[in-house]
Amino acid sequence: MKLQLNYIFSLMVLFLLMGAENTYAQTVLRGRVTDSQTKEPIVGATVAELASDNRTVTAVTTDMDGNYAITLKGATNRLNVSFIGYHVRTLPINNQTQLNVSLVSSDNQIEEVAISRQQTGTNTGLLNIAQRDLTTATATINAKVLQDMQSSSIDEALQGRLPGVDISANSGDPGSGMSIRIRGTSSLSGNAEPLIVVDGMPYETSIPGDFNFGTADEDGYAQLLNIAPADIETITVLKDAAATAVWGSRASNGVLLITTKRGTMSKPTINYSFRGSLSSLPDAIPLLNGNQYSQLIPEMVMNRTGTPLNTLTFKEFQYDPGDVYYYNNYSQNTDWIDAITQTGLSNDHTFSIQGGGEKARYYSSVGYLGQRGVTVGTGLERISARLNLDYEISDRIKFRTDIAYTHTVTDRNYVNTKDNQDNIRGLAYIKMPNMSLYEYDRYGNEMPVYFSPDRNIQGAYPGTYNPAAMAEYASNRHSGERITPVFNLKYDIIPSKLISDFQVMFDINNARVNNFLPQLATGRPYTETVVNRAGESDHDSFRLQTKANLIYFPIATEKHDLQMLLSWQTDEARGLNYESLISNTASTLLTDPSNPGRTQNNELALFAGMGESRSIGGLFSTQYKLNDKYIINAGLRADANSKFGANNRFGLFPSISTRWRVSGEEFMKNIPFINELSLRASYGQSGRAPRYDYLFYSNIVNNATSYLGETGVFPANMELRNLKWETVKGQNVGFNVEVWDRKVRLDVDFYRNRTVDMLFENLGVPNISGYNSIWLNSGTMDNQGWEVGLNATPYRTNDLTIDFSFNIARNMNVIREIPEFLVNEQGRGTVNGEFKRILQMNNPIGSFYGYRYEGVYSTTEETIAKDVDGNNIIGPDGEPVYMRFNYPYSDYVFQAGDARYADINNDGSIDERDIVYLGNSSPRLTGGFGPSVNIKNRLRIALFFNFRTGYDVVNGAMMHTTKMHNYDNQSTAVMSRWRNEGDVTDMPRALLAEGYNWLGSDRYVQDASFLRFRSATVSYSFGQDLMKRLGMSDLRMYVTGENFFTWTNYLGQDPEINMQKGIFGVAWDDSRTPPTMRFTLGLSTRF
Repeated sequence: MKLQLNYIFSLMVLFLLMGAENTYAQTVLRGRVTDSQTKEPIVGATVAELASDNRTVTAVTTDMDGNYAITLKGATNRLNVSFIGYHVRTLPINNQTQLNVSLVSSDNQIEEVAISRQQTGTNTGLLNIAQRDLTTATATINAKVLQDMQSSSIDEALQGRLPGVDISANSGDPGSGMSIRIRGTSSLSGNAEPLIVVDGMPYETSIPGDFNFGTADEDGYAQLLNIAPADIETITVLKDAAATAVWGSRASNGVLLITTKRGTMSKPTINYSFRGSLSSLPDAIPLLNGNQYSQLIPEMVMNRTGTPLNTLTFKEFQYDPGDVYYYNNYSQNTDWIDAITQTGLSNDHTFSIQGGGEKARYYSSVGYLGQRGVTVGTGLERISARLNLDYEISDRIKFRTDIAYTHTVTDRNYVNTKDNQDNIRGLAYIKMPNMSLYEYDRYGNEMPVYFSPDRNIQGAYPGTYNPAAMAEYASNRHSGERITPVFNLKYDIIPSKLISDFQVMFDINNARVNNFLPQLATGRPYTETVVNRAGESDHDSFRLQTKANLIYFPIATEKHDLQMLLSWQTDEARGLNYESLISNTASTLLTDPSNPGRTQNNELALFAGMGESRSIGGLFSTQYKLNDKYIINAGLRADANSKFGANNRFGLFPSISTRWRVSGEEFMKNIPFINELSLRASYGQSGRAPRYDYLFYSNIVNNATSYLGETGVFPANMELRNLKWETVKGQNVGFNVEVWDRKVRLDVDFYRNRTVDMLFENLGVPNISGYNSIWLNSGTMDNQGWEVGLNATPYRTNDLTIDFSFNIARNMNVIREIPEFLVNEQGRGTVNGEFKRILQMNNPIGSFYGYRYEGVYSTTEETIAKDVDGNNIIGPDGEPVYMRFNYPYSDYVFQAGDARYADINNDGSIDERDIVYLGNSSPRLTGGFGPSVNIKNRLRIALFFNFRTGYDVVNGAMMHTTKMHNYDNQSTAVMSRWRNEGDVTDMPRALLAEGYNWLGSDRYVQDASFLRFRSATVSYSFGQDLMKRLGMSDLRMYVTGENFFTWTNYLGQDPEINMQKGIFGVAWDDSRTPPTMRFTLGLSTRF
């Protein structure tokens, strides 16, 4: 990796030296290129100086505001201005120093097709299709919008900006990644994230089936983190099945197409950008202080036992100044949330150079990102480098190579590893506040070490510990290196008729996790396996992808246009992983598990594995256009995947889509304010393979136990020869309209995606088979909804432009069929803190069930059971029957001060027959909106808001800080708890280790709908006079604020909670770090 990085930097230096070319003449021509109709600046237009023989002398491209500055070789030469979709203009220079140019949109479709065919694969698929001719559902983020997004990762920046794309944060810690769903969740057992395609090649983001890291999950590895935002030119999302079908089985969840910046025909242009940020957290849930906590615990014990707390046994509440050690270490008012919280810092530097001539063009960049998280012990470092080269070997042969390298180091809190404990912030919420942060010795002196007793009234590790000690001393480092060389060769076999395109991509990736748990963090005796515990996981992967395209243009006239594509793709992936875990190393400095340590334990072990998979795909696609009005696109894709057995290894997936440009009809000519009106419809299928590689084999593993000194082997899984493709069948209808000189554009889509032959794992089978579960194809699930995207420019002059964007989407998920042998329930309704999760037909995924909470029994009389008419239930002995819980099993009799639940069947017992549907975690509406104002192309102000509505969250943070069931600290909400007979409140009494005051009920289920002020950016571009004096061509400075304010009724710290993975996943707030408020100052320069 190091040699490869040196090679990349060497190439960058080489291109820097290329800047020392011949000295240019000092005459500089400046101006602006705009659209003749809309007056909008044209970004990326080519401005070239032509000699008398029409030879290009030099050329530049316009910037974000359409401005250009070109150094002329000869003042009498001509200026040539061109851009795709516009007529080329050639103008005399005549010794001018200022020349503004307006381009006229091309009405000749033959010319447009000829221009677009100069590049291949620049749109949503593999054909060359102009944006106005797309027949499928897509959405694009252009360069101007990207300029307003100042996040360190693209997935975070895209939140709320694309209709139908729901993005939510896993955590506010650096490198935690995001959950991305395009048109809902279409699979329950596979990866539900979309396919990422970078410059025409799929970018692997999922975790291989053989990956055995204790914390492995697709979201946690932050798939878009490795793509530097500064390198990105455009982002397009493909949403319907007809659009995604061309990308094969990995595209069934949708596709994000990312195009990176490339070289331009100009002298070398050097760009540098800097972004520095400060981050802070929203206000935490208010908690009891040490004094209030010390009053709560004795009351809790008294309500349970009827006797006072024995402070001789529990010295944490003795408060005897004579016992110096306990008095000082347990008489504090420690704010544990504050102890593990710090100000987040971030600095992001990007340096790039681009340019080129008629034959060769280049773009090269190197970047550094450093982040310190708001939680102590968290952070991120990323070094990225990219080199994009384009070389025209001849008029018919073009070569392209892209090399990207990233090195990332992410520091996380240790408790997010395989101990599987609550996160460190969740534990800080419930840590006893009278305990000291630092240790006092027996003389009353504060020591320079954290107080980590081996045990106290709250228990011992892993149930409890000093959060600050854990954050600072324990380590959990995730590091990775990745290099992705891509080579592309394009050959025009018959110019403008038959084009071949071959591409190969190598993806070399190493991911490593090193964690260490020292004795200082747990306080446990050195003889235990949780002391000096060292773990290491290493995963090496190699992926080789190839793509060969043959594009044929048999007809290209004003009336008929036909394109045909034949594509062949291969994908080979291999992975090796190794894992080791030991404990009791000789010193806290010996953090590597290769050091001598203890391994004689079932959980301490060595592990190694490997996996390999291959797939091939063939695609035939064609698009025909008649009279620039009627367009049809059809395709057929065949896929084969080694993850299936021979019986079902191949799959066929068709697609068809159409577009009718109504605005091109004669009857529309009398409606001049409509510039574009098109209707679209599509149908397509895409397949999905299982996560694991060898399900059609019966894998043999060795048994950990031994008999007479020998170990045996056994088959670990059933041989599944007939497992087949999970298939998504998608339908889409929509329309696009542009009105009033294209000042307003509206895109509307309606869709229905049905997943059939769903892949389910762990389906129960009779034990007589020798197995307890298998994979199986069974079940059907629907996702249907609508999307609206609106972009408007209500006001535009040369000095002022106002833009506005708005999008909203609705997705409805419904389970239509479930397997017969599926265990469709999880969770015990008769246990505190648990919810029933049921996968039920005609209900959405993410549904949870529980009790109806009706407040608190104020008096003993209120605990008398009522019949259906509201009358007291009288027992056979003539005495009133009091409400019980789970009679006759638990048979707890409710008392005054206990939580009150709805007796649905009025039988006098609260049990599972009283459990009802409470809600689900799928948002009803998602979207975003915001205006932007551009003043004289100097000052730009952009605001953006995003929203999610109609989804329910289990407020686990509230549950654990109001339960008053053990020795955990609680929130200040419990100050209103029931204390005496007749108290009227909605907060139950404090009751130690007894009762059912915190059952899974709608008390903890809350509507987490929110509207968030996502970002505000103010930027200023300095004038050309200053730039000339500074020797720059552009200087822009900006300030950005993010997550300013959130409007919500949710009672937790932040309402943005995503749904857990798996068939029983729900949105559960477990007190993880919320999204942070950020203030950013940045600048970008160009020389």
